Amino acid sequence: MNLNITLEQPDKKLALFGTADRNLRMIRDTFGVVVTSRNDELRLAGDKDQVAKAAAVFEQMQRRLRRQDWLSVEDVSQAIGEAMHTDRERHDGEIDVFARGHAVRPKTDGQKRYIDAIFAHDLTFCIGPAGTGKTYLAVAAAASMLKQGQARRIVLARPAVEAGERLGFLPGDLQAKVNPYLRPLFDALHDMMDVEQVKRFMVNDVIEVIPLAFMRGRTLNESVIILDEAQNTTPSQMLMFLTRLGHDSKMIVTGDTTQIDLPDNTLSGLEDAVDKLRNAKGIGMVELEKSDIVRHKLVQNIVDAYERDRQRYKS
Repeated sequence: MNLNITLEQPDKKLALFGTADRNLRMIRDTFGVVVTSRNDELRLAGDKDQVAKAAAVFEQMQRRLRRQDWLSVEDVSQAIGEAMHTDRERHDGEIDVFARGHAVRPKTDGQKRYIDAIFAHDLTFCIGPAGTGKTYLAVAAAASMLKQGQARRIVLARPAVEAGERLGFLPGDLQAKVNPYLRPLFDALHDMMDVEQVKRFMVNDVIEVIPLAFMRGRTLNESVIILDEAQNTTPSQMLMFLTRLGHDSKMIVTGDTTQIDLPDNTLSGLEDAVDKLRNAKGIGMVELEKSDIVRHKLVQNIVDAYERDRQRYKS
């Protein structure tokens, strides 16, 4: 397996590598991996489990260098020891990603089922109302898999259909037009990673945030692929997306079927896919409820009020 690691602070490269690359040699000799440096990246090659452990060591070393300017032999040895003796299997509810200094963890039983489904299946569908953490937890799981060496890249996609507007009504070039649609994905990423690190990952194609239409014709291997706001896809768009799944990849599809912004009489690709694939083997299906809402307490009251109004019009 090969894994590229972007250096968070290139100006501290000497501290990370150690005098005469001492730290690199320690990691190479301990885990039996090939470690090469090019520009502002490290490339690890070797057995998948060993590469994941070596990547965890570099993660801890870079974390230390955020607080200090040098690494002692003891610092590196401690990081190696923890990687060697820590069971890298995911524990119940564990995501292993931090946001604002706190570990990201599921807060409700529904969210826990969602995380378990993501790690247990190559394709997971999650449907639920606003505020249940569908997007946030998917991005956290993807960041964790990238960190652990279980994926080489993250691809985040959204259909460019929202609240009755279309791209042509927005000012600016194509990038300026699509940015508002992709903003929630960037927000989740910036919660869990340094802004500069996200920029470097995007420049190096480790993270890609794109409109759904840009995925046509691609096959994505060794990736975590997230489709957000999937209720606004058509069945043909959903089929196109699902068939992008490549080897050693995971795909997460999220959406809220009560907030479909497609033209009238247009079938939602998310509803269609869930109906067709509900009984298919190897696919995770999770439905989050109002009780899983973890935003401001008023969000749950708002969802309840709109749900009552919908039921009144149906009756």
